[in-house]
Amino acid sequence: MTANNNKQLETLLKFEQSKEEQAANTLRNAENDYQQNLIRLQSVSDYRLEYMSRLSQRSVLGLDSATYNHYHAFISKLDYASEQVKIAMHQAKALVEQSKQLWIKQRQKVQAVEMLTDKRNIARMKIENKREQNMFDEIATQQFLRRKSSY
Repeated sequence: MTANNNKQLETLLKFEQSKEEQAANTLRNAENDYQQNLIRLQSVSDYRLEYMSRLSQRSVLGLDSATYNHYHAFISKLDYASEQVKIAMHQAKALVEQSKQLWIKQRQKVQAVEMLTDKRNIARMKIENKREQNMFDEIATQQFLRRKSSY
């Protein structure tokens, strides 16, 4: 476990963590886009409902054909807009799922590098502890031999 190996692992870990952060940002942006599309769809639906209510109120009072055609054309445009938002919403949902899978894979890479780093650190600590124990054993042996030779 040389310092060079540890430095390489640190560099790899930072690189993978950076990629994970990018993947998380992409996922966050995709989720925000999906939520915005949900809000747009709700707004278009609410506006269509409001416009239908106006048409209903106006029809009670009586409508000429031009006004009715105007209402009908606008409601058709709202229906078309609703369909377009639904398409965008489905695309955004697919992007969320794809981004989520990429983030999960990247997270697993980071965890693998972290686990390898931990294993290397544990192995290094065991070697250091063994070296320290050998040093203490050597000191204790020499003290024992000095005391024995002084008797």
